[in-house]
Amino acid sequence: MTSARFATIAQELRERIALGEFGAVGAIDSEADLCARHGVSRPTVRRALDRLRDEGLVESRQGAGWFVVGASFHQRLALGTFRHAGSAVTEAGRSWVRQVVDFGFQEAPAGIAGLLALAPGEQVLRCRSVRTVDGEGLDVAHEWVPARIAGDISRDDATRPGIWESLGRSGHAVTSVRQTVTAGAATGADAQLLRTSPGAPLLLVRRLATDARGIPLAVADHRYLATRFALEVEFHSGPSAAATDPPGLRAVTEHDRAQEMSA
Repeated sequence: MTSARFATIAQELRERIALGEFGAVGAIDSEADLCARHGVSRPTVRRALDRLRDEGLVESRQGAGWFVVGASFHQRLALGTFRHAGSAVTEAGRSWVRQVVDFGFQEAPAGIAGLLALAPGEQVLRCRSVRTVDGEGLDVAHEWVPARIAGDISRDDATRPGIWESLGRSGHAVTSVRQTVTAGAATGADAQLLRTSPGAPLLLVRRLATDARGIPLAVADHRYLATRFALEVEFHSGPSAAATDPPGLRAVTEHDRAQEMSA
């Protein structure tokens, strides 16, 4: 059991590092916080951290804690349109169903609070849900929204039409999305919801939604079954690209299309 727990902690930290949650060289959660978060002893947490140090991802600094040293590189692409997974599923002539598993208000986890620009102790609405396509698992989603703008969102709203659309209906329209994509592996909880095996490959997509003023509205982590989901990015070159794009980037639009793969 201890072996499984340390491996789970190590995998979660790998994903958070890959998603840029701690920055390129930022401090990660303290050992005490990790013990409390996972309900384990310090030796179990230390074993997970030692594993990440062996992999060149983190280092310990005397009296200061653990820090990222091997974060992944993030290349910013041109801005453009974004389409939700539901649209691609519908275009394929299939139907999807969302089941809300957890729904409630809680204190924002430190990493999420930073992304949402919240003060320590501020509350968020947290929702965990699973989507299936014709009865087969597609993704597990974890969503966080500041409590101050989420008070009117119900569990039924989270099921249909969804949290982001519900935000728009209440005057908090999502106008920009920053998306980070990395590899992940199914935890035991993921596997149960997605009807797959623990360790199955996942496509982990983090989306930070902001309004027209750049104020963060929501964070969503989607854990897609890699065998059933892919992201397509289209680039269109043109005469105006040279004048508007950064050096080395010759694209005027980015079209992120969520394509459901054949079961």
